[in-house]
Amino acid sequence: MKNKTLLFITLFSMQIMFSQLKQVTYSDLNQKLSGFGILAKTPSVNKPGILILPAWKGIDEHSKQVAQQLSDLNYTAFIADIYGEGNYPTNAQEAGTKSGYYKTNFLEYQKRIQLALEQLIILGANPDNIVVIGYCFGGTGVLEAARANMNFKGVVSFHGGLQRDVTRFVNTITPKVLVLHGADDPYVSNESITNFQNEMRNAKADWQMIYYADAVHAFTEITAGNDNSKGAAYNEKADKRSWEHMKLFLKEVLK
Repeated sequence: MKNKTLLFITLFSMQIMFSQLKQVTYSDLNQKLSGFGILAKTPSVNKPGILILPAWKGIDEHSKQVAQQLSDLNYTAFIADIYGEGNYPTNAQEAGTKSGYYKTNFLEYQKRIQLALEQLIILGANPDNIVVIGYCFGGTGVLEAARANMNFKGVVSFHGGLQRDVTRFVNTITPKVLVLHGADDPYVSNESITNFQNEMRNAKADWQMIYYADAVHAFTEITAGNDNSKGAAYNEKADKRSWEHMKLFLKEVLK
């Protein structure tokens, strides 16, 4: 009975927490997309905006919680729908396949990010005062946004993939770049890290990369458990520290 009561309280609290999120339907040609937007705690015209790119399974409770927290910090936020209705992964295998498609076809990924950015602006964010943040697959996406020089002040990657076809031309990167990385992440090779850092130097980017001890992949995802041997696990210290590092970054780059 006690456990049922706690579950009810938790679900009720989550309902309240997410009650300010508004589902927003938009499209990419014939593909229907469905994101979520939320206004800043004290709404007004031209608030700084944060675009959120979710992990490989698409919009989840974690990305919604992040949007709520950003609203509480007085940012207008929008969660991008990358896959589109009818294409959401139902398991890890499907998520790997679908996210892999966008990593390879990066121009399509960039297009979906741009479409979500437009929705954030419609929501009321200042078009010239926006940062994009992303988790895992979304962390890869923010780097693609930076490479495309979209109109962002900066990008923040939480345990994102850094892999990139090294034969791609390296453009000058204008948005500031912050990469928050688990020091023991087995899914990002030392070669990928070296190639990424060389790319940032060649792109003349203003970039930072912060490592968190004893952290593997998905260190902000509490649902990932706490077994580092699985390669993906929650790390409370890394989660809290990376959030604070992001807040400092936002304070620096946004007006």
